[in-house]
Amino acid sequence: MSTRRIVVTGATGFVGSAVLRRLAAQDPRAVVRATSRTPPPAATHGVRWVDADLADEQSLRGVCEGADVLLSLASYIGPDADRCAAVNSAGAAALVAEARRAGVERIVHLSTCAVYGPGPHRGQDVAELTPAPVSPASAGRLAGEGPVLDAGGLVLRAGLVLGTGDRWAVPALVDAFRRVPARWGGGEGLASFVDVDDLARLIVAFALGDGAPAGTTGVLHAHHPEPVRNGDLMDALAEHRVLSARPEENWPWHRCLEALAATPGWVSERQFTLLARDHWYGADAAWELAGITPGPGPLSRIGPAAAWYRERGGAAPG
Repeated sequence: MSTRRIVVTGATGFVGSAVLRRLAAQDPRAVVRATSRTPPPAATHGVRWVDADLADEQSLRGVCEGADVLLSLASYIGPDADRCAAVNSAGAAALVAEARRAGVERIVHLSTCAVYGPGPHRGQDVAELTPAPVSPASAGRLAGEGPVLDAGGLVLRAGLVLGTGDRWAVPALVDAFRRVPARWGGGEGLASFVDVDDLARLIVAFALGDGAPAGTTGVLHAHHPEPVRNGDLMDALAEHRVLSARPEENWPWHRCLEALAATPGWVSERQFTLLARDHWYGADAAWELAGITPGPGPLSRIGPAAAWYRERGGAAPG
């Protein structure tokens, strides 16, 4: 098998660093070029680091030269609308243009199910949904998908990503539970989650895979096929002492929203709704095409990340 030459953007990020670990374990002969705006960690044997910023088109020049595969994993998910456009939309387009100029054969781009907007969503596949983003971050990420699809690449829309390094999903749930200390609408809401290492397995399968994975294009959902019930997630977090207590009372939705609004915190009503109500999506196709199993599910992965979550608490992701 010939040596693969792979470019990974966003390589110091939550998902990108997990992908680097998976690449090193699965194909140690691969030649990996990783981009970052920040100094890379010391222990990255075999990785060539390149200083590049999606918001700076000039810094991307030559980054894909000689590569076979581009894993486009960098994004900005903060509130700055101008930066969302510069990184997630214009930056993604510039990166793909550079990949096409360099003759890269395979592009895998990480996006988000947040592009679908407020929902509720209950098990639909990609073809059954129309994106309707409501934040600058998700609007920019939707726009960034276009150049990838035009280039014949693969877009992976992920649900909520869990694991050591998660600064958004579980910290948001902890902040919300502090303000709304009950089962939200009975804890029945279902959402799509994926452990970061399982997501990395999926991304790498499409990066390295032969046969069907190599030729996969279009948009796929990239999370565990089985949705997670909100009450079960809260119980698991309480068991691992991430939440201060197991929620006992069931509060109706209107009371949950009243309590959230009455207590200061960083999680908005829109973000709370994403956590507490039905937002789950069909994802069998991605795992079947990649030829790998999705694993036992994100709840079984909470334990190894519990220390991170206990230290992080409900801190805002800034």
